[in-house]
Amino acid sequence: MIKTVLFDLDGTLIDTNTLILTSFQYTLDRYFPGEFTREDLISFIGESLETSFNRVSPKLTNEMVAVYRDHNSRYHDKLVKEFPYVRETLSTLKREGYALGVVSTKRRDMVERGLNLTHMADFFGTVVTSDDVKHLKPDPEPVERAMNALSAERDSTIMVGDSPSDILAGENACVRTAAVGWSLKGRTMLERLNPDYLLNTMNDLVGIVHAVDVPL
Repeated sequence: MIKTVLFDLDGTLIDTNTLILTSFQYTLDRYFPGEFTREDLISFIGESLETSFNRVSPKLTNEMVAVYRDHNSRYHDKLVKEFPYVRETLSTLKREGYALGVVSTKRRDMVERGLNLTHMADFFGTVVTSDDVKHLKPDPEPVERAMNALSAERDSTIMVGDSPSDILAGENACVRTAAVGWSLKGRTMLERLNPDYLLNTMNDLVGIVHAVDVPL
């Protein structure tokens, strides 16, 4: 049975899609005006900023990361909101005794800012960020760190996310995985990764964790 539920943050619990895309567009247009399409920007979602910008220009990576973060911070509170049914789902799971955690590739200050802005911080027993690990998703380290903090077992844990790195991190940690159907990556791409579950809305998760009673 499922006892622990781990969530990615951006694109899964909170809608930062517009914020992320505009921050990428602003940054890339500053250095490479007109060269990147919306589809190009979506391809960056789910990986670290350093990885994304290194693919564009290794020499300018640090500078572009700084520009992105400045823009992202300035517009964060205006553009971030929670996805539908997230609060209701978290409230139900918390009330029923499930251990909940966040596993994000973002820095702790921005993760906490998003959770506090949406008033969701109190739902989670642990929050793992890029500041806490040596290896980011899809490496299993962030998932395993969250599991250790919650005293979770692999066969009773599920990882929920919107990007390939989330699903692969869960698989690499040998836990169940659930992809969210509202991902900007597109439902088809996530289906190709063969997650254990695909959510149409966040409240689908309640029925899934109730139904799972067979070990992996």
